[in-house]
Amino acid sequence: MATASIEIKVTPEIAAEHGLTAEEYARVKQILGREPNITELGIFSVMWSEHCSYKSSKVHLKRLPTRGKLVVQGPGENAGVVDIGDGLVAAFKIESHNHPSYVEPFQGATTGVGGILRDIFTMGARPVAVLDSLRFGPIIAGKGVREEEAATNRRILDGVIRGIANYGNCFGVPTVGGEVGFEPCYAQNPLVNALALGIARKEDLFFAKARGTGNPVIYVGAKTGRDGIHGASLLASAEFTEESKQKRPNVQVGDPFMEKLLLEACLEAMQTGAVVAIQDMGAAGLTCSTTEMASRGGTGIEIDLAKVPQRESGMTPYEIMLSESQERMLLVAEKGREREVLDLFTKWGLDAVGVGEVTDGGLLRVKDRGKLAAEIPAHPLAEEGPVYRRPIAQPPLRNETPADWFSFSDDGTNLTANFAKLLGSPAIASKRWITEQYDTSVRTNTLAGPGTSDAAVIRIKDPETGIVKRALALSTDGNGRWCQLNPRVGAMHAVAEAARNVAASGARPMAATNCLNFGSPEKPEVMWQFSEVIDGLTVACNELGTPITGGNVSFYNETLGKSIYPTPVIGVLGIMEDASRVLKIGFREEGDVIILLDASHAADRATPAVAQEFSSSEYSKTLGGIVAGEPPAIDLTAEKCLHECLVSLATSGAVRSAHDVSDGGIAVTLAESCFASLVGAQHAAPQLGASVKLEETSPAEYALFGERGARAVVSAAPTSLAHVLETARQCGVVAHQVGQVIRGDAFRIEYKGSAVIDSSVAKLYDAWAHSLERALKTH
Repeated sequence: MATASIEIKVTPEIAAEHGLTAEEYARVKQILGREPNITELGIFSVMWSEHCSYKSSKVHLKRLPTRGKLVVQGPGENAGVVDIGDGLVAAFKIESHNHPSYVEPFQGATTGVGGILRDIFTMGARPVAVLDSLRFGPIIAGKGVREEEAATNRRILDGVIRGIANYGNCFGVPTVGGEVGFEPCYAQNPLVNALALGIARKEDLFFAKARGTGNPVIYVGAKTGRDGIHGASLLASAEFTEESKQKRPNVQVGDPFMEKLLLEACLEAMQTGAVVAIQDMGAAGLTCSTTEMASRGGTGIEIDLAKVPQRESGMTPYEIMLSESQERMLLVAEKGREREVLDLFTKWGLDAVGVGEVTDGGLLRVKDRGKLAAEIPAHPLAEEGPVYRRPIAQPPLRNETPADWFSFSDDGTNLTANFAKLLGSPAIASKRWITEQYDTSVRTNTLAGPGTSDAAVIRIKDPETGIVKRALALSTDGNGRWCQLNPRVGAMHAVAEAARNVAASGARPMAATNCLNFGSPEKPEVMWQFSEVIDGLTVACNELGTPITGGNVSFYNETLGKSIYPTPVIGVLGIMEDASRVLKIGFREEGDVIILLDASHAADRATPAVAQEFSSSEYSKTLGGIVAGEPPAIDLTAEKCLHECLVSLATSGAVRSAHDVSDGGIAVTLAESCFASLVGAQHAAPQLGASVKLEETSPAEYALFGERGARAVVSAAPTSLAHVLETARQCGVVAHQVGQVIRGDAFRIEYKGSAVIDSSVAKLYDAWAHSLERALKTH
């Protein structure tokens, strides 16, 4: 890759090395009216990369619903923003840092967190929470997985978790939730999706739109180095090959302590009124920040690279413009007030230098010691890049028969041992080893952290008065296995599950953000998956009232031609009017009734249809080694009825716990509610178990471990049972008592009169709580 001075002659071959096709290179020359120099070529290559331009996904993303009565800012800015009442807004967004996290797990993950945090405070919002959605290859050898492969996956997992913990803990923002999945397809393509949430007063929002000819452009934050050059255009916009391990220099290096200073300085500067616009230097660095601010504002920007703070000597204009060094921002100040801004950043111990000014004419003009290094029209560069309608082709239909599906055990079979194995599988097992590395309560606003509620819950303090009234709930979800089997239905489930988690915490779902992780867009079958997912998200978000406010597309998640599962990850935000009404998953009191809320109305079905659906479940994969069939059918009207029921029950205080039915079915839901009461008791209160009787006509394994949606388990005092049943009836949800919370160590589920699971809570807890940690610490 060329990184020399502007005297290098650009050729079609060099353009191809930069990831530009012949047609794209011709378009570059048309825009400029001449051949580009090497710096200009580098600028075009990053701005028109898949990662920055969305050139393969734009035509499909337009179908997503992005408007709603509470949406203040939709896609197109650094983060989506929604109105949360009392003059406050919430800014939130999820983004990927997948490719860097494979090349260098620690730095890839840590800079992914840093980048999403900057997106939030660039909007003028103070970050209050981080969540993550992670996918890794198998970490335990066996079943076709060699120990060498499992060891590599464990190393990546360890580096990513340490990276997330390092940045969030040092920066001072709680990591309050998320999810972790394991599938063979992620072995050489881990997914690291980070979500951040921030709070601001509505009038304090900032946008990345340069204005005011002659206004100074100011560089603030860390010095520029050579790390991260072409991270967006080549590392994140191409599949992995055997040479990928040589791309370690393309991964940025993060400094959370620097970012904390940058946060405080930026928010203080915004309050002075001297700042006109602000943009973080994320992907494509100085190139992206200058170009996008000028384009959005309909202006031009001129900068002098000789004034840019640099930590390495001899850097060329090409390197300075394409560097993705972290913890840097670019802002536009009011002319005549620049000294006020510069002094403020100096007070915080940060570099702050005037590097240019806003101009008219719409040009990005880059100088280096008075010599013109690049001159490009900003709007065509930022907004008129290539847009592709990639070929779409549905993959060949899977030719499955009932012989390919899960074969159910005979009725009456004791399934306790199978249940323990399921609880100990990496997908279901406790993620405590991961979450205990995170600071989940810094800033003291966490009402529900990892493993305590179906969603993370953060109380909202008025920035001026400190009064707490409302709370926000957040959940991320995505099931790549289901999307592989049926992309449209799998995507609908991702929205439904995330929204159901929010409702089960007591909050009303209000908006969503998405991170869409896929293989190469140059493959027609991948684009078919992508298009199907977009259609599924559109239907689900419209039906559930959760418009998409922003997000990220990550293509080229494949190695040596093998793609990951299509993995849309959805983050849903909900509002809780009374912060004291948070619902958690743990059973609370001996004698409480256990109630199944079921809006699906789909319990009794023919065995072949049940077997086809069940073959997509976690139980089928773990116990039978089968991944086949179809995801459960989804009824979004039923999901919405369940949401209404859960929120109503939380608001009235009628239930003491709530936990949705999802991975592993109702058996896992019940066990986790027992485990949460054990952990929450801190050895001071009696241990709680459960005695449950289920009645269906389907096979026992389906009744226990089936994963159809629109269901939740709640517990309530016996005196509240009638109120719960009536509330459910009014919401169109079938509800009936299935058991009771009991004192002691027993966990028993009867089905059709037989005890199909009969164990102590302690034994099940041991299988669930320690298996992941054991797998990681015994190797």
